[in-house]
Amino acid sequence: MPNDATVDLIGSLVDAMGPADGWESFAMILEFGEGFRSAYGYAYSPEGVTPVACEWPSIEAAVDAYLGGHYRPGERLPVKILVQFDRTAGKYEVTFEDTDEDRWAVKPKNFRQMREQLRPKFG
Repeated sequence: MPNDATVDLIGSLVDAMGPADGWESFAMILEFGEGFRSAYGYAYSPEGVTPVACEWPSIEAAVDAYLGGHYRPGERLPVKILVQFDRTAGKYEVTFEDTDEDRWAVKPKNFRQMREQLRPKFG
């Protein structure tokens, strides 16, 4: 059962990810770099895959509240978090990456493979 911070996090990502018509699921990478924050990923629909991104200020409060449930003030944050949500199944998964900055790295040569690797697949 998701806690309120998880529900708020997913809701804020949905609200902030911009236009992606008819999506059934999404995968969003939250990145915590040195001096920057970003949120980007893909929305998946029967018609295809749409790249999406969030403006950090629009999700910052929900991200901070979510992290507050996992980390104490001053603790080192993960380098990335992968949030996967399937709204047709009502399932989600949140995966933390503490050290590998290249995990889930989307680059021109691998973006087709990554968008499929990131696609939510809940058993």
